[in-house]
Amino acid sequence: MKKILSVMALAVMAVTGWAQMQIQFTPERKLRYAEQIIENYYVDNVDTAKVVTEAIVAMLKTLDPHSTYSSPEETRELTEPLEGNFSGIGIRFQMVNDTLYVIESVAGGPSEKMGIVPGDRIIACNDTVIAGVKMKNSGIMKVLRGPKGTVANLKVLRKGNSEPLEFRVVRDAIPIYSVDMSYMVNDSVGYIALSRFAEKTTEEVKDAMRTLRKQGMKHLVFDLTDNGGGYMRPATELSEMFLGKGDMIVYTESPKNGVAEYIAEADGDFRDGRVVVMVNQYSASASEILSGAIQDNDRGVIVGRRTFGKGLVQRPFPFPDGSMMRLTVSRYHTPSGRCIQKPYVDGDDEAYQRDMIERYNAGELTSADSIHHFADSLKFYTKRLNRPVYGSGGIMPDRFVAIDTTMYSSYYRDLIAKGVINNFCVNYVDSHRAKLKKQFKTDNDYVRGFDVTPEIMDSLIELGKKEGVEFKEDEYKRSKPMLEAIVKGLIGRDIFEQSTYSKVVSRFDPIFTEAMDIINSPERYNSYLTAGEK
Repeated sequence: MKKILSVMALAVMAVTGWAQMQIQFTPERKLRYAEQIIENYYVDNVDTAKVVTEAIVAMLKTLDPHSTYSSPEETRELTEPLEGNFSGIGIRFQMVNDTLYVIESVAGGPSEKMGIVPGDRIIACNDTVIAGVKMKNSGIMKVLRGPKGTVANLKVLRKGNSEPLEFRVVRDAIPIYSVDMSYMVNDSVGYIALSRFAEKTTEEVKDAMRTLRKQGMKHLVFDLTDNGGGYMRPATELSEMFLGKGDMIVYTESPKNGVAEYIAEADGDFRDGRVVVMVNQYSASASEILSGAIQDNDRGVIVGRRTFGKGLVQRPFPFPDGSMMRLTVSRYHTPSGRCIQKPYVDGDDEAYQRDMIERYNAGELTSADSIHHFADSLKFYTKRLNRPVYGSGGIMPDRFVAIDTTMYSSYYRDLIAKGVINNFCVNYVDSHRAKLKKQFKTDNDYVRGFDVTPEIMDSLIELGKKEGVEFKEDEYKRSKPMLEAIVKGLIGRDIFEQSTYSKVVSRFDPIFTEAMDIINSPERYNSYLTAGEK
């Protein structure tokens, strides 16, 4: 009997203990408990760090598509472009025939200081051979980059020298610019292309604006195509440049963090001239904050294609080991009140990533008639002119521009895929650099005066044949105007700067040409900024 009672008592204690454990056993403790069980009882040795990392990744995958985890190396790769610099030797290069060809030494950078010049071929760095070994660009970057103050001993082949030259280059901070290019398109219209929203973006754009205004700029084409965003702060600061004191820029909202409004604190420096913003399906996040602020305040005209649709705000949470978790903490709304985040299902990243393919298959990128039509429940109105705009799915441009594929023949695509055009232009510049620099003092002289001759195009065709690209005359004729422009642009870029390429090739960019047509015509421009529903 005693034995039975003892067993019953133990059973009662077990049930009571289990009940207490259930009360105290929170999800957080469950996760920690599972980790301890694995660490203490798993049959083999356990890489605890790997288990924890996989657990974090798995947790975040149950949330929205933009809450992510990055390893220490991935975190560095993510933050360097936004922080505005990295440590390296300071060159822009291209691989030609499995050899690193220097396109440009960064002005004032360590390579320029030591005498590395365009046209040099770097064959080794610190006894690591990088020529003729099929090394990927990522591998080359790892060899050339390194902590500030470390040494890169370079072996360089230079035209006119029979033996390699040796350079001792001390790595230093190399700037990463947000403004890809800025120049005057005509006497009154300036153009700025922005690739990201980073730590020094506002300063860069203001410098570009000052320079352009000194050159006579009265109106601006602001290119945000392919700009995937970045920091929120520069997006609000740049928006303020175009708005008046008290104008709403954006506001964020979340159940846990409440509402935070971003209001222009002063009149902007560029409130009067015409503004056209270029966007496409890859313009996202901070790009959408800026274009949304301009559209909702009726400050300018948005031209291009529906933007990506990222209306979620992430906050970085760094870990001591250098890794980082970026967690969505709020949604942002444009001044009219719309959230432009496209629909998603928590944990279903694949469906979210298919959106671009579905847009293309639906014809949205090639025809205005196929653009997704929003329900009236998603209709909002701009602040001044009461124009209708729509939420949930990106910024819909005021003027849609389709992708133009008429010149993209299979022959053209094969030349691009094989790297034929790039390699040809690098070799051409290598052979004609001195002559071109003597003939053309500025890039504008080059744009006006350099002609791509039939002989140049014949040489390109022959190089294509050597690289296995079959010549197709009909397709060549179809693509010839664009091919000639790309060749001229790439040669000019290597002789002068990136903007030279844009000045030559932009006439084949339908968004750019439409933006210029609108900004050059006050009547057309104002027709998109008419009060009330159209």
